[in-house]
Amino acid sequence: MRPLEPSTGQSNGGVWITADGHVAKRLVPGVTEPRHHAYWERQALVAESGIVAGTPGLRSRCYLAVQREADGITVVSEYVEPVEVDAARLAEALGRFGRVQVDEPPWSARDVLRDRMAAVEARGGWEVLWDHVSGTLRDALRRLWVRRFAALAELDALPRVPTHGDAHPGNLSGWDGENVVAVDWEQFGVGPVGFDLGYLVVALPEHAASMLAVDSVVRRGAVLTAAFTVASRAAWSLGQPDPGDHLERLRQLAYYIEEASSQAL
Repeated sequence: MRPLEPSTGQSNGGVWITADGHVAKRLVPGVTEPRHHAYWERQALVAESGIVAGTPGLRSRCYLAVQREADGITVVSEYVEPVEVDAARLAEALGRFGRVQVDEPPWSARDVLRDRMAAVEARGGWEVLWDHVSGTLRDALRRLWVRRFAALAELDALPRVPTHGDAHPGNLSGWDGENVVAVDWEQFGVGPVGFDLGYLVVALPEHAASMLAVDSVVRRGAVLTAAFTVASRAAWSLGQPDPGDHLERLRQLAYYIEEASSQAL
């Protein structure tokens, strides 16, 4: 077998292309709380249940085997050829997935953003950003941080829909007709409408305006999710040896940070 991608995620023990051209992903024991966003068995349970095998808009690869051993789980699936990112098409597909009705399993993730914000708060919040941004963006970030609990309550009040949980282009790898074939369902769950779209906006900030030309309720969920996510990643990145482009993405989404902060009343 040859490695397919770097090992990422709390439970990811590696991903390989097998000799027969399939994908083998190793899951290693980790978080054991089934509702936690990083529950280590969730990807295997998604595969075994077939819950997103044929959902419109977004669906899983075809799973071929789930092999459970004492020290972990191996999930084998078909390989899907990655394609060029089309932001508008991806956003439309996420919208269709967000209208799917599913019976929520007891192991699906809930309160993902609230859990992540608690972790951000434990690391000191967004204060590290104040020396790296200025003007209306800094004011908006401060307002949103102060009002974060009201904003999270707004998200809680939105319609609950199925979510991939980590909808960035690297996980939205291919197409099956007009439906996206997605990988890495370890954070699959039920969350506020617009949640997946907000994640995609953070990954593709240059396309935010066109992707957020959606229903006002979906936009609200997406804007709040994007604002919390991009600010938290930028704050985290400033403590890393290589901060990457997270701060630049924050600046690119300044207008939506302001919109998010004005919503959280």
